[in-house]
Amino acid sequence: MVIPVEVELKPLIEQQRDYLWPKPERCPRCRESRVWGHGFVAAFFDGIRGAVYLKRFRCPVCRCVMRLRPQGYFKRFQASIAYICASLSQRIGYGRYQPGISRSRQRHWIRALQRQVAA
Repeated sequence: MVIPVEVELKPLIEQQRDYLWPKPERCPRCRESRVWGHGFVAAFFDGIRGAVYLKRFRCPVCRCVMRLRPQGYFKRFQASIAYICASLSQRIGYGRYQPGISRSRQRHWIRALQRQVAA
């Protein structure tokens, strides 16, 4: 489960695993109040060299693993929401892909949007 958290990226990049992540008060699945740390997972974001370590937590009751992620990013996407929206609006509005971004990546974003609309 991915939980978006308001995080400043610069201190996160500098401190990596030493960054103080906010601990979830309760498990989002079963509402259990005991939640403990479950290590880190490496994630990659556009414009940032190397991996950024995101904190994970685990619920001892339902065994749900929660990964905290900086707000402003979709899960499974490395680009920010604003960046994706700018690309999609240019493609839909003007029929052209945004220069400087690979076309295959922009097509992936278009297809993901089409799947979400169809659902």
